[in-house]
Amino acid sequence: MFDMIGIVVADMDKALNFYRLFDLDLPSDAGGENHVETTLPNGMRLAWDSQSLIKSLHEHWEEPRGHRMNMAFKCASPAAVDELYAKILAAGYAGSKEPWDAFWGQRYAVVVDPDGNLVDLFAPLD
Repeated sequence: MFDMIGIVVADMDKALNFYRLFDLDLPSDAGGENHVETTLPNGMRLAWDSQSLIKSLHEHWEEPRGHRMNMAFKCASPAAVDELYAKILAAGYAGSKEPWDAFWGQRYAVVVDPDGNLVDLFAPLD
């Protein structure tokens, strides 16, 4: 059974500060931790591992280049997509694509986490 998504991060504090903007239940004092995880309401776990931890487990690990996968967060409404996008930018993080009404029937936007991962925000238009 698929149970967890793991994200490798260069700076744990920067990563967790970004993901706290999504109202995830994350510890406020995780500085210096090599592994942090939370359980989402649907039971799936989301975890963050430091690059140093990953390098200690996988001696040939190399930092990836390019975008190989991304995550999408469902928002409560189209207006909530716009609000979260604005909140993330106001916190000093980058947007990749401003909110728009996608042809597939969703309000959609894309932001960038501190490690360069694309994170989608979406909500059904109706």
